[in-house]
Amino acid sequence: MLWLADECIAAPLVEALRREGEDVLYVGEAAAGISDHDVIALATYERRLLLTEDKDFGDLVFRRAHPVPGIVLMRVGSENAQLQALRVVAAIQQYGERLFGQYVVVEEARFRARPLWTVSSGT
Repeated sequence: MLWLADECIAAPLVEALRREGEDVLYVGEAAAGISDHDVIALATYERRLLLTEDKDFGDLVFRRAHPVPGIVLMRVGSENAQLQALRVVAAIQQYGERLFGQYVVVEEARFRARPLWTVSSGT
């Protein structure tokens, strides 16, 4: 799967996902300091799932209707990089391609998911 890891995601999680064979573009490496709007635009342009710890993306997507392919919100602390990686891998195994079109919250003991609102293209 294609991922865009927000700058707030710890580098060890990015590295762990890459070791699992995931294609991860890391904002911290490629475009450090870009705005949240630009992060969403990049994820949309590249058709990548957005991996973040920033709850503000929920506001941008649900209240302000910014389209994005999918969001995975990490709620496991970055001090436990191994658990973060295990939980994201478990989310990938559980949801697979269904991560696209979803807002998925990854917690230590559970996942919560809800569909993203889609913007009509007029067709």
